[in-house]
Amino acid sequence: MQLSSLRIALFSGNYNMTLDGANRALNRLVEYLLRQGAAVRIYSPTVPNPAFAPQGDLISVPSFAIPGRSEYHIPVGHSARVRSDLDAFAPNMVHISSPDFSSLAAIRWARTHDVPVLASVHTRFETYPAYYKMGFLEKPLLMWIRHLYRRCDALVTPSDSMVEVLREQDMNDDISIWSRGVDRTNFDPSKRDLEWRRGLGIEDHDVAIAFLGRLVMEKGLDIFADTIIELRKRQIGHKVLVIGDGPARKWFEQALPGGIFAGFQTGPDLGRALASADVFFNPSTTETFGNVTLEAMASGLPVVASAATGSTSLVRGGVTGTLVHEVKARAFADAIAPYLTDDTLRHAHGKAGEQRSLDFSWDAINQAVADTYLRLIEARSQSD
Repeated sequence: MQLSSLRIALFSGNYNMTLDGANRALNRLVEYLLRQGAAVRIYSPTVPNPAFAPQGDLISVPSFAIPGRSEYHIPVGHSARVRSDLDAFAPNMVHISSPDFSSLAAIRWARTHDVPVLASVHTRFETYPAYYKMGFLEKPLLMWIRHLYRRCDALVTPSDSMVEVLREQDMNDDISIWSRGVDRTNFDPSKRDLEWRRGLGIEDHDVAIAFLGRLVMEKGLDIFADTIIELRKRQIGHKVLVIGDGPARKWFEQALPGGIFAGFQTGPDLGRALASADVFFNPSTTETFGNVTLEAMASGLPVVASAATGSTSLVRGGVTGTLVHEVKARAFADAIAPYLTDDTLRHAHGKAGEQRSLDFSWDAINQAVADTYLRLIEARSQSD
């Protein structure tokens, strides 16, 4: 079977409503598949003013906005219109990318029509409740996710460490890697701009610690702020550069007095902002890969990150940065401090990270997903 014979129905909880790593990866995948001659139809919630134009044909599914987080919607299943459209498209592959009610309906459709289902795992949703003091929801959420993923033919996820987690959680028996790539036209040390830094109040001799991502609590904003406070107590000179925006921005600004907030950046502006920092700090434990970590490495920054899924597959401790096993401000401060005082160490680990980032090519990475589609379709045809 050729790639051009693929007809893929992709179900997403948030395909282009916001700009995050998962959405960028899905849109890059669809762009690649269309370039190879495959047919792709995307079923996702939609909003009047999405963050960016979608790749492929996008069909809106019923959904409701998450209270207090209206930038995200929860799909509630398939309307008669969506079911009719899906029947007419007649996919030979179903791909779900979020464990929601629309994905469950897609799995049921696929089982009825003898079509294989692939699930891509982009984030550790079960870890989110703890960031909002609702840890009691973690177990039932984990059970719901397992219920969906066990009904899929296979899973793909971005890192070896996440494969191990999914296996330990008994999510599926067929789990493989769909890694992530980095756009070297945007992310490169040459994008560093001293004038831009100076305009924000960062002098040439200052060492700037960067945060990059949506400003939401599950990205570890609280531990980031606590770590900066700890560094200030130690009187180790530095500046803080926050790149991004989101609903928790006001909280973060109050928690980081004196922090420099560059706001939302994209494309070449994002590459300039990241390369203009000096150290990248990612305390989050929710990512399955950490696109922002790879982008920071490509920009020549040493990375200090939590030793969690995603980061452990990218950061080589003592070579490209430091992995911290204890999610506490003191431990993170201990890891960051040497980069603030030792220029040689900072530059060496930044250079090594840039070299490591060269291994990630988007086309080769997305071909691995296409190969998985073909493998599952072939296996299904042989079992019939």
